[in-house]
Amino acid sequence: MAMRGRRTKVLPSELNKVCPERGDDPATHPRKMSDFEVVPNLHRSSSSVSKSRRKAHFPTGSNEKENLISWIPENIRKKECTYFVESSQTSDSGRIVCECGYLREQHLEDAAKPPIFLGKEWDPSRHIQEMPTDAFGDIHFTGLGQKMGKYVRVSSDTPPRVIYHLMTQHWGLDAPNLLISVTGGAKNFVMKPRLKNIFRQGLVKVAQTTGAWIITGGSHTGVMKQVGEAVRDFILSCSHKEGEIVTVGIATWGTVYNRESLVCPMGGFPAEYIMDEENQGSLSCLDSNHSHFILVDDGTHGKYGVEIPLRTRLEKFISEQTKVKGGVAIKIPIVCVVLEGGPGTLDTIYNTITNGTPCVIVEGSGRVADVIAQVASLPVPKITIALIQKKLSVLFHDTYELFTEGKLVEWTKKIQDIVRSRQLLTIFREGKYGQQDVDVAILQALFKASRNQDHFGHENWDHQLKLAVAWNRVDIARSEIFTDNHEWKPTDLHPMMAAALISNKPEFVKLFLEQGVRLKEFVTWDTLVYLYDNVAPSCLFHSKLQKVLLEEREHTAGSKMPRIQLHHVSQVLRELLGCSTQPLYPKPKHTERPRLSIPIPHIKLNVQGSSLRSLYKRSAGRATFTMDPVRDLLIWAVVQNRKELAEIIWAQSQDCMVAALACSKILKELAKEEEDTDTTDDMLALAEQYEHKAIDPAAKGDSAGALLSTKLAPELSLVSLVPAWPGVFTDCYRKDEERAQKLLTRVSDAWGKTTCLQLALEAKNMNFVSHGGVQAFLTKVWWGKMCVDNGLWQVITCMLFFPLLYTNLITFREKRLQHTGCLTRLRAFFTAPVVIFHMNILSYFTFLLLFAYVLMVDFQPLPSWREYLVYFWLFSLVCEETRQLLYDPDGFGVVKMASLYFKDFWNKLDICAILVFITGLTCRLIPSTLYPGRIILSLAFIIFCLRLMHIFTVSKTLGPKIIIVKRMMKDVFFFLFLLAVWVVSFGVAKQAILIHNEERVEWLFRGVVYHSYLTIFGQIPSYIDGVNFNIDQCSPNGTDPYKPKCPETNEDNKKPIFPEWLTVILLCLYLLFTNILLLNLLIAMFNYTFQQVQEHTDQIWKFQRHNLIKEYHGRPPAPPPFILLNHLQILVQRGLLRRPAMRHKQLKEKLEKNEEAALLSWEMYLKENYLQHQQCQEKQNTEQKIRDIAQRVDVLAELLDLDRVKRTGLVEQRLVSLEDQVHQSAQALRWIMQALQGNGFGSGEDVPPVGSSKASEMKDIDREGKPEESQPPYHVLARHLLYPGSHTHRFPVPDEKVPWEVDFPLYDPPTYSADHKDMAVQDPFSPSLESLLKINYNSMDGLIDRQSFHGLYAVQDGLPLNPMGRTGLQGRGRLHCFGPNHALHPVVTRWRRNLDGSIIRKSLKKMLEVLVAQYPLSDVWALPGGSLEPGEMLPLKLKWILRREFWPQFQNLLKQGTEIHKGYLDDPRNTDNAWVETVAISVHFDNQNDVEMKRLNSFLQGCDPELCIRWQVLDKRIPLHANHKELLRKVSTLLGAYY
Repeated sequence: MAMRGRRTKVLPSELNKVCPERGDDPATHPRKMSDFEVVPNLHRSSSSVSKSRRKAHFPTGSNEKENLISWIPENIRKKECTYFVESSQTSDSGRIVCECGYLREQHLEDAAKPPIFLGKEWDPSRHIQEMPTDAFGDIHFTGLGQKMGKYVRVSSDTPPRVIYHLMTQHWGLDAPNLLISVTGGAKNFVMKPRLKNIFRQGLVKVAQTTGAWIITGGSHTGVMKQVGEAVRDFILSCSHKEGEIVTVGIATWGTVYNRESLVCPMGGFPAEYIMDEENQGSLSCLDSNHSHFILVDDGTHGKYGVEIPLRTRLEKFISEQTKVKGGVAIKIPIVCVVLEGGPGTLDTIYNTITNGTPCVIVEGSGRVADVIAQVASLPVPKITIALIQKKLSVLFHDTYELFTEGKLVEWTKKIQDIVRSRQLLTIFREGKYGQQDVDVAILQALFKASRNQDHFGHENWDHQLKLAVAWNRVDIARSEIFTDNHEWKPTDLHPMMAAALISNKPEFVKLFLEQGVRLKEFVTWDTLVYLYDNVAPSCLFHSKLQKVLLEEREHTAGSKMPRIQLHHVSQVLRELLGCSTQPLYPKPKHTERPRLSIPIPHIKLNVQGSSLRSLYKRSAGRATFTMDPVRDLLIWAVVQNRKELAEIIWAQSQDCMVAALACSKILKELAKEEEDTDTTDDMLALAEQYEHKAIDPAAKGDSAGALLSTKLAPELSLVSLVPAWPGVFTDCYRKDEERAQKLLTRVSDAWGKTTCLQLALEAKNMNFVSHGGVQAFLTKVWWGKMCVDNGLWQVITCMLFFPLLYTNLITFREKRLQHTGCLTRLRAFFTAPVVIFHMNILSYFTFLLLFAYVLMVDFQPLPSWREYLVYFWLFSLVCEETRQLLYDPDGFGVVKMASLYFKDFWNKLDICAILVFITGLTCRLIPSTLYPGRIILSLAFIIFCLRLMHIFTVSKTLGPKIIIVKRMMKDVFFFLFLLAVWVVSFGVAKQAILIHNEERVEWLFRGVVYHSYLTIFGQIPSYIDGVNFNIDQCSPNGTDPYKPKCPETNEDNKKPIFPEWLTVILLCLYLLFTNILLLNLLIAMFNYTFQQVQEHTDQIWKFQRHNLIKEYHGRPPAPPPFILLNHLQILVQRGLLRRPAMRHKQLKEKLEKNEEAALLSWEMYLKENYLQHQQCQEKQNTEQKIRDIAQRVDVLAELLDLDRVKRTGLVEQRLVSLEDQVHQSAQALRWIMQALQGNGFGSGEDVPPVGSSKASEMKDIDREGKPEESQPPYHVLARHLLYPGSHTHRFPVPDEKVPWEVDFPLYDPPTYSADHKDMAVQDPFSPSLESLLKINYNSMDGLIDRQSFHGLYAVQDGLPLNPMGRTGLQGRGRLHCFGPNHALHPVVTRWRRNLDGSIIRKSLKKMLEVLVAQYPLSDVWALPGGSLEPGEMLPLKLKWILRREFWPQFQNLLKQGTEIHKGYLDDPRNTDNAWVETVAISVHFDNQNDVEMKRLNSFLQGCDPELCIRWQVLDKRIPLHANHKELLRKVSTLLGAYY
């Protein structure tokens, strides 16, 4: 027998101690009852419980442990027996035990001293008390590696909410999306290997994909062991993250073997548990593959099944909770999965079905599961006691003798009720669903149950869709929800679309788009705000958005954080997209949204925080839509780095090329700030993919440069690695060059009035800019209106001798410029960027030559005319730099333009040269500083010469070399830090060894830095080794300012006395590290930089070429100093005439609406071609082909297995058919022999045995056709085992025993009659024979009408008998009279109409609306009628609905109506002696303008505020009482309406 652990007093001071060792014998430490303190049942945790969710491992942190130690003993109890009463039974070892099952020494100390007041008989309700639990914490299964779990010992009376709070808050479990309750055989049983594999794989698949909890009995035996092994196999085959499956074992504490190791008042962290199946005896070990254990304690030992009531309550409580995830709010669904099982399993299945929970029966697992599976397809009347008896004799052959006749009747009744609820019952057959499809069977069971539930309108379908989205099972949604059975409106899918977006379920987004969801209708202003409100907090964009909100709060000096608005989002996006874009969401004025408003329908769906309903329902019924919904959703997905989602949305975009480049830019900017390396790599890879969508990276000739994306400078970032199919722009350029170039410069209003080219340049997309089509466009811009095939020598010749323009030396693209006499030729030539560039080169060289001449030859005290010309020339350069700084055609503002101006390196060099020149000029004009002024001007000349390098960027050969020089300068800058360490260290040591107290700062610097630096290049000081020392070259006392101080010397012979050996060693080491190591390191760095840039010289040159072309495209045509004339013209136009700056049309062009629409349509067409080609490429991929082949092989193997199963089934069917034929032949022969015997031929003794009854039996047992859908011949609701409104259970009455004429000797129903204190007239509560004889049956008994519509009914022993047969209960139940209780049910209907008054039809039939009501304290709707009080004409419930003044008129309507039913009503309240009979009258209003209908609507009222009345569409899924729905079916048949 398992021993209890030592009981220890739980005190607050001991809560932080470690659990004591249990080496002592528990029997030697009895306890006193006074040791236990009484605490309230539920307290809030004293400290905030971490909301962090369950991790893959179980070690408990210190804070979490403290929370558990303080919270669990205060809120969770155990049960203890406090009174020892000797039992007649003994323990397994033969020792005396208490009635509770425990030994005397395992009780409390006071329990062995029975006080007199406790009595002598053991009573669990009195002698078992609750105390703080002493077993909780982490459980570690010894010898099984790292298998850890959570456990707690709880009282059987613990409220489910406490356990759920423990699991979700303290154990850190996420609320489940689905609850799978696995039940069945508690003993080990044998399953077919194939079925076992199918079950295991399917169970864990559905749990892993849906985020479900699996609940079992928790022991290492039977079905619990099967589930544990399934989870174990799944965890071993999956990664650490994927293998998280919550498996909760709810077991009985008193049946757990080795449970004493779990006892620890301060919690076991961990508690070591040993599985010992060999010595467990009648107890059970816990299963090591479960993750959590709830051990239910009722104070007894060895008693199984204690946990069932608590498990049922807990499952019910969890199923009533609402799970909010990703914007979807669903009640947690529950499904029961049954394997094998015995009598307890049948009770579980029956209770599960009765509670409306779907159940999946695994056929082939054995016993109860097989019994139900084999009869599930039969009509209920064919499920007889004899059939069940035969099934049990086959499947329960070992324990069949234990089945009494009463038990057989009970099993038959329960199985009939189970099979009758076919919508809740799903049979999993191996050959039906195929391999590994248990998960599909489980989910289909839930959908089938949900689909068959009663509902109003679309509520049922919405619930199914919410389940599919919450589980992320798009396959189930396609096969079970989006079928021909229901037509979905696109607007009905909007809430689910939002939920799928938030929870990042791209497959559902794709499915909803396929089902007709239009993004223009879906993306409203409020929807977009809601989506940004639900951006993941871990996302970088979320932190940037919060930073903007914080800045706004500080700016407005408010204490409350402002809500997210789209102009906040726009502010962050502009930082990411660059200053070339306008705000995507301008800040609205006066809180008005500048967008179009159109009405949309009302949607029902509750979600977290706010409700999605509010997004689609407004007080005015209008919603605000955004300009470009595809853009908005694409940005929302990209900023969160959601690859698949962004891919789907981008495929819907119209302006796809701009969208791809914008996404690339956003991702690159986010990657710069992202701290997580993996996320950064993902963002850069996704940015590269979007660049690939625009161009063909394989066309670049070199695709090995993707490594440069993170190693090279921004100029070289994102050179493609992946060879791919032609991008959209590549395809556009191949089809039409002119249209493709328009796409480059088209202003996109949706993307902030930017262009493709601008975005590509902002994002440093070298692949795109170096594309042949882009370069052709840039070349076209470079040559202006001239043809691009003109030679450079022709251009220079015409520059020097412009009259040659009027010859055919230069050709132009435009025909009007081909005429040699055209005056515009001159303007077209000199405004071309190529001409402006070369003229500026010529001008700049002239300026440098003149400047050099002045500095070297003509620099006089008074400036000459040549020097004044230099100053005038510089003034023109200053004016041009000012124009570039202030030129703002896009309206960015001075500050933004200044920031853009100073970002350019060459502009910084220009400003530096000009400032140095002005400084030198200032000094030069002052006579006393003439010479310093010349020196400063000489330095300015150097800077002006360096500016010449910018000119080389036009050269394909020299341009990349400039990038190399810039990169090498960065290398040198970092190299100098390393070099300075060695130079300073050697210089200081040398100076300190050689020279004593050198006080001259300049000579200190020379000795420490200058001489040490020159030593690297071979200029070694002569005095460092003493051999070449010459005292004449130095100053002994350091007084000569032109000589260094002499080193330490001998006063006698003036020879150096410093340690030469040390200085020589230091010099050698210094030269070794600097000359050999560091200089070679610098050379290697230079070589690496050169190789990187040299490999991509073509792309680098093409990329930087754009900046040069753009600069000279917008530059005035005249070169300095003549450019001042252009500046004067600009000043007059801008300053005096107030004309705005003109945008360069060739680089940025606003198209007309029609032209833009046609261009975008063409782009979309080519984008579709690109997507199709992309899909084809993926299919042709080698890896994809291998996966497809592997999948086909798996399918083929599965089909072969199924074919084998089908062949076996076919053989069985043929054998059954042969047995039928033999049986029929035997019957025919028997008839022939009987006929011959009747005519005197032969005698009965001579009759040979013909045939066997075996075939007949097998026919009865195995013939399972599809059930015939027909009305049950007997009442069904009146035979439910649990009588409504009470705890009384009916006697089970199978269908075949319902008629009174059928003999039923076992029939012994209980008696129940409720006492209705609120009823004025009712029959006796406790009927005696005397009181019953006073009742006049089959006649009017005073005011009570005891006449039945079915004629005379029988009366037995003073009680009437139900004319429809047995119900399993005697008495009158909750009815007020014995015999018939009359009722009236008016069915008030009208036609359902459209807004225009036309009748709505479905399946060619008109649709009805029926008047229904929901009464207080009722969860279902009902027809407005009920029981008639004695002497009344209208039911009381009908009077609640109608005003008093309308009662007579309604009676007239009833007289004019049509009677559709008159007689017995199958009601759950019916008994053997009391039943309900009703008259149902149809009152139909055919005309919508019917005066009586209008008056009826005006007189409808509710005397109770909880009373609800409505007109509801009539169909078979309307949520009414089952007997009322039968009345509606008759009305629909009468009127020929849809049902």
